[in-house]
Amino acid sequence: MTEPTDLPPSDAEVASAQSRLEQQGVHTLLVQFTDVHGVAKGKYVPLSYLGELLRTGAGFAGPSIWGTALPRVGARAEYYARPISLETIRPMPWQPGYALATSHGYVNGQPFEACPRQVLRRATARLAERGWTLKTGIEPEFFLLKQQDGQWLPFDDADRLDKPSYDLKSLPRQAPLLHELQQAMTAMGLEVFQLDHEDAHGQYEVNFAYDECLASADKLMCFKQAAHAIAERHGAVFSMMPKPFANQPGSGLHFHVSLWDAQGRGLFTPSDEEAQRGEDLSAVGRHFIAGVMAHSAALCAVAASTVNSYKRLVVGESLSGTSWAPAYVAHGPNNRTAIVRTLPGRFEWRLPDASANPYLATAALIAAGMDGVDRQLDPGPACTDDLFKLSLAEIAQRAIEVLPQSLEEATSALEADPVILEALGDTLRSEYPRLKRAEWLSYARHISAWEMQRYAAAF
Repeated sequence: MTEPTDLPPSDAEVASAQSRLEQQGVHTLLVQFTDVHGVAKGKYVPLSYLGELLRTGAGFAGPSIWGTALPRVGARAEYYARPISLETIRPMPWQPGYALATSHGYVNGQPFEACPRQVLRRATARLAERGWTLKTGIEPEFFLLKQQDGQWLPFDDADRLDKPSYDLKSLPRQAPLLHELQQAMTAMGLEVFQLDHEDAHGQYEVNFAYDECLASADKLMCFKQAAHAIAERHGAVFSMMPKPFANQPGSGLHFHVSLWDAQGRGLFTPSDEEAQRGEDLSAVGRHFIAGVMAHSAALCAVAASTVNSYKRLVVGESLSGTSWAPAYVAHGPNNRTAIVRTLPGRFEWRLPDASANPYLATAALIAAGMDGVDRQLDPGPACTDDLFKLSLAEIAQRAIEVLPQSLEEATSALEADPVILEALGDTLRSEYPRLKRAEWLSYARHISAWEMQRYAAAF
């Protein structure tokens, strides 16, 4: 996919697109952008304003948007969300009469450097200078929940197996909801090739075909909007909270990553000689994953971006047993206990959780990987052990580093990593850590029900 230019389409192109959308029953556009937390924001705009929308964008008060650090007065106080192209505006099956216009941010007539989608555009532009394209297949895991008597519970009361992975008893009970979601995604141009019940009660996973990384991030945001609306229509709450239940596995957002040149050749594909040596990746691929490993502590702040993320990303024994959330900085062939699982010609980055902003996580991944390529870093020997079976002492003996174990620790690592900070840009290099420290402080000073139960009458 080639990212469209910032030049507006001609009047004839706008008229043709408006006619097409009218014939599809569209009367209103949902102009959507993504804030720093990875949450979709936007407003409704009548279809008759399509031309103005493409030339200027829909206006928002900049300081009202998380992470912009925009002033309250002057030309830079206004944030404009401008659709990325006419071709990507599509009717939303879950909301008849409305079409989704995925957009990115502009301020004072220029691409806004702190817009998460613009952050990823910059990263892909740097790859394009070398004639390279990063492709990702993103695998979102999610919960279907409900609130009952003040508690959050799995939506399906009968979903109670000790090991519910791939459960074909509860999965059919959610078939109407999941099928509606799959049909909506197909209509929006997402190729869904499987849906399954995951390891926790009320947890599911959907897999999409891989695509250019900007398109993949756009598709994930589209999926989230559709899933929220469709789940609500079925009486459920769609949740991408990383770890809703202490005694159940959490939700990941695994990235399958590959790099391609202008001729369509996979740059991570090993040569015949490398394959004969048992290598899954080429030299470029090994350098790339070495960069990802070298910057893993800082990447945590972007890919595991909430306080709750570190209830999932634990070192040692988890209350939920096997968590499938590796906290060990290692790589290995088809090794799901390492943060980098290598496969022929690609790798799976297993660090991100379901709360991650897909644009910022991908931009940070590119920065880390390309640092490894530019410095020709060595990822070290492949790990073929089940790291979940090793004690912390054995992990230390093998000189395997562990990931940060709190948002505070991850934020400190980010603040000390100039490569990842540079990828975020001038505004977010300070604004993002500021927001994360505020989130951590709010959590640290909160008095929880656990504390009251344990301490209120203890002393």
